[in-house]
Amino acid sequence: MNSAFLTLTGCAALVAFVPQGVAQAPAFAVATIRPSAAAVEFERDGKTEFLRDTLQMRDVTVNTCIKVAYRVQDSQVSGPDWIGSDRFDIVAKPDGPADEAHMRLMLQALLAERFHLSFHREPRELKAMVLTVAPSGAKVSKAKAPDAPPFRENSATGTVARSMSMQEFADFLAGPLRMPLMDETELTGKYDFAIDFTPYLPETQRGADGSRPDATIILKAALHDELGLNIEARKTQVQVMVIDHVERPSEN
Repeated sequence: MNSAFLTLTGCAALVAFVPQGVAQAPAFAVATIRPSAAAVEFERDGKTEFLRDTLQMRDVTVNTCIKVAYRVQDSQVSGPDWIGSDRFDIVAKPDGPADEAHMRLMLQALLAERFHLSFHREPRELKAMVLTVAPSGAKVSKAKAPDAPPFRENSATGTVARSMSMQEFADFLAGPLRMPLMDETELTGKYDFAIDFTPYLPETQRGADGSRPDATIILKAALHDELGLNIEARKTQVQVMVIDHVERPSEN
């Protein structure tokens, strides 16, 4: 499959922003931030892992960090271009074991402390996509290990996801769609997914001619045929994080 499409692949409610001085947000005990040592193959957002005592992020942008910390999608972040291009490796450790929800709050504090991030929220009318169940019914598999941390990984031919909610899957798909994707499937719980996009690439774009396939067309076809899901366009009000201030990270 054309790797240009897969490098693209990788509207949640905003986590409330707590102004400084109102409450003490949880923070990592130690964190290192360095320029990215190497790209993560096929992943436009690098790789993020929530471990029991460590948050590891490889080849991530500030935009990716904001999405992870505040559970928002690409189109819900408006800021300077460099937050989507400069890439970093981040290793952060709390004082003791912490779950994913608490580490996301700690990442918010890290963004404020080391990147001096500040922002406000405003509603904007945007063209969005809606994820729904096809009339023929969903063809998705309940997660074999629903209590396991969500996992997703791209390859040269497709993507595999395990123990992901529909909202988490929608957040991932919003990247290649380049617009908000709202989950209206009403499917609860966690699911395992495996999609091979190769059969949905136009014949003229399966070669090494440098052309870029239309991600929306391919996703529509693959989701419908493989998972029994539809995506449809709609204009809607979306809460956007407008970056008021952000800086490249301070030295470790």
